[in-house]
Amino acid sequence: MTKNILLVGVGGQGTILAAKILTAGLMEAGYDVKMSEIHGMSQRGGAVSSHVRYGEKVFSPVIEKGSADALVSFEQMEALRWLEFMRPGAKAVVNSQRINPVPVILGKAAYSDKIIDEICAKVDATVLDARAEAAALGNARALNILLVGAAAKIMGLGNIDWNKAIAENVKTAFVEVNQKAFARGMELV
Repeated sequence: MTKNILLVGVGGQGTILAAKILTAGLMEAGYDVKMSEIHGMSQRGGAVSSHVRYGEKVFSPVIEKGSADALVSFEQMEALRWLEFMRPGAKAVVNSQRINPVPVILGKAAYSDKIIDEICAKVDATVLDARAEAAALGNARALNILLVGAAAKIMGLGNIDWNKAIAENVKTAFVEVNQKAFARGMELV
């Protein structure tokens, strides 16, 4: 059976690196894996999404609406935007961080204070302050790998050699803090 993990965030949060590490670990574990990524205006703070599908045999990298087993969101608003992709009974890991989109910055829209409540009312969600947790480990930018650790836990993928996947995909200077962040993400779920 094919499993689907949707990773969503804002440019600069490391969403694509997180998907690459997730893909590397799953491939090393022997799964057939397909990954698709959409950047858009990601380098300017725009939305980013990565679809990771794995199983015995996967034919398409794209997750259809209503079929994601897990949603990993690096930002609150992005989680809300992608909820329609989740299947009934799916789980979400949501970073509580808020990144104001351009309309909010320009004063043309408001960022609701009730987004987390809306998400939790619709899906089984674990909400983490991933940025603060990663900062406590020594590097706030490791929030992406912390969220991958949380995703691995909710998907029952703890038995994969994630330290190897991280070491092979992260600059040497940041391997240790990212490995710690991954382990912390697993602990928090």
